[in-house]
Amino acid sequence: MSLKVAITGANRGIGLALAKYYVDQGHQVYGICRRASEDLLKLKLNVVEQVDVADDHAVAELASRLKGVELDILINNAGVLSNQTMQFMEFDRVVQQINVNAVGPLRVVSALRDNLKRGSKIAMITSRMGSIADNSSGGYYGYRMAKAALNMAGVSLANDLRDEGIAVALIHPGFVKTAMVGYGGDISTTEAAQRIARLLSGLNLQNSGTFWHSNGEVLPW
Repeated sequence: MSLKVAITGANRGIGLALAKYYVDQGHQVYGICRRASEDLLKLKLNVVEQVDVADDHAVAELASRLKGVELDILINNAGVLSNQTMQFMEFDRVVQQINVNAVGPLRVVSALRDNLKRGSKIAMITSRMGSIADNSSGGYYGYRMAKAALNMAGVSLANDLRDEGIAVALIHPGFVKTAMVGYGGDISTTEAAQRIARLLSGLNLQNSGTFWHSNGEVLPW
């Protein structure tokens, strides 16, 4: 069965790998991004450009452009990363990361609410850096705060949408070789995409709201 899949941040990294994965599986993909990359344009999908998930107007325009499209899977992948420490604290970057990484996905889900139906699945691409229990090294204030907030939003969505038959997964992709981390990861974007897709195939209303590592491990809050 062909699925309709929307992916934010689809122009590079994990988002691009997810777009390629679902296209290769024969599904109809909507690659959402601020600006399309050459690699994204090579894929046989619907490119939806000029969408900044941190911008209310841009996300409202996204809803207008996808009006009438019933989505089976919505993957909130777009994100930014910078490191704030006690010695180097940039509050504007802290706020930016919270807006993009935490409010952005909630903004997208809210805007595309009419595109979701019973049986639809939502993925929040989060990070174990948003785990309070797992924080043993400090630093990365904005990123950690944003991903912890995203986790909370994801659990609330799982609870609020359960009666409507919509399931939500919070997925840490792993330490992935992307530009965001200077390509210093230990798994490829292709492997990360395959793992995420596998988790989504097993997502249901019973396990909705779970915080997973892409390898299937359930992570602590």
